[in-house]
This record gives sequence, C-alpha cells and structure tokens, in this order.
Amino acid sequence: MTHFFDSTERPPEVNDFHLLDNSPKIAQKLRNAGLRPTRQRTALAEILFRNEDRHVSAEMLFEEAKQANISISLATVYNTLNQFSDAGLLRTISIDSSRIYFDTKIGDHHHFFLEDSEELVDMPEGYIRVENLPPIPAGTDISRVDVIVRVCSPKK
Repeated sequence: MTHFFDSTERPPEVNDFHLLDNSPKIAQKLRNAGLRPTRQRTALAEILFRNEDRHVSAEMLFEEAKQANISISLATVYNTLNQFSDAGLLRTISIDSSRIYFDTKIGDHHHFFLEDSEELVDMPEGYIRVENLPPIPAGTDISRVDVIVRVCSPKK
C-alpha cells in the first residue's frame, strides 16, 4: 500500500545526509543506474527512497528538501527527477500538461487521480485488463499502457 506525505506534516528529520545509514546504498543505486552520486542527487534520493513507494511532484520534493535544510533550487529538483526517470529509477506519470508526478514504484500498475486533493493513488492489482487494442503503427512496439482513473467528490 502506498502512503502519502501530508503537506501539513513535517517529513522525518534528514538534516545531515552524510550520517544516514542509507547513503552508501543510495550512492550505489545511483551508480547502478549510470548516475554519478552527487551531493544533491544523493540528498534527493535519500528523501525519495527512504520509505515505501510514493508519488511526488517536483514541488512536493522541493518543499521536503527545504524542510530538511537542503539548499537546492526547484530547477535542480526538476532536472534530478527527470534524470532519475530517464535512468529507470522513477516512473513519470503525466496527469495533464501542467501536472507531472514521479512514482518510485516503477513496475506496471495503474492509478486513481483524486481531483479534489490532487493525489495520485496506486490501484489495487488485478482489476484492469487491457484488451482488444487496435493494431499499433508499423515498426513500433508497445512500451507500456497507463490507465489513470480520475475521481472526485460526488456532486451535490
């Protein structure tokens, strides 16, 4: 089950990354993905991968980094998330042209998007089957199928 960071709560203390037990594992994870474990990449990876699978936007991760006293720009957070995604460490989920989330659970799965709270939630496995797709264009392969079901509070 995916747990979500409530923006009203302070994330766990991560004020001194070089003292965390997980830093060597994170550095190796970055190296295995072909990324150099810079201080900023390692710091953001510590925040992203310290708990269970989750969905974050660049703005959410930027706020968590600020609360953890990590000096980093929003542009660097965006760049790092895109680098992690390109390296296969994260899955990019595009809700629309202005909302992109990054998912630490990279295997095939689908999502609910809660429009009222703008949260992305993993769907339980085994409910969605994709069948009867039309023929795909010649010379292409299906890389993945994303299903995002948008839900909102009932209209009164």
